[in-house]
Amino acid sequence: MLKYILGAFFILHGLVHLLYFGQSHRLFELRPGMAWPDGSWILSKLLGDDTTRLIASISLVLAALGFFVSGSGFLFQQPWWRPLVVGISIFSSAAYIILWDGKLQNFADKGFVAILINLAILVALLVFNWPEFES
Repeated sequence: MLKYILGAFFILHGLVHLLYFGQSHRLFELRPGMAWPDGSWILSKLLGDDTTRLIASISLVLAALGFFVSGSGFLFQQPWWRPLVVGISIFSSAAYIILWDGKLQNFADKGFVAILINLAILVALLVFNWPEFES
């Protein structure tokens, strides 16, 4: 049962990235007036907000796809699920940090919760080597 819960968790975590894709691609607003990822502390100054939104959109789709594939690999007990979920957790966290606007207000709107979830995944997998399932 735990296998199905954790596999679904990885997949659902990836799907939440698609909500931020919709925000970054301006398909909808997650919250009225939310401008994320405009004003990215690194990318907006260097490339402008339009390019930043494009980079955010591509990154978030890749993160969603990575979590979906790693969650599926976990469910089917494939040997590659662990390195993939570690890599995509790091990628996702790096993307949100790069896309952050540098302000301390409204952390939840800027992917902070995703970073915390990614860190929890990394600690569980790399520090505690959890979960281990027998084949």
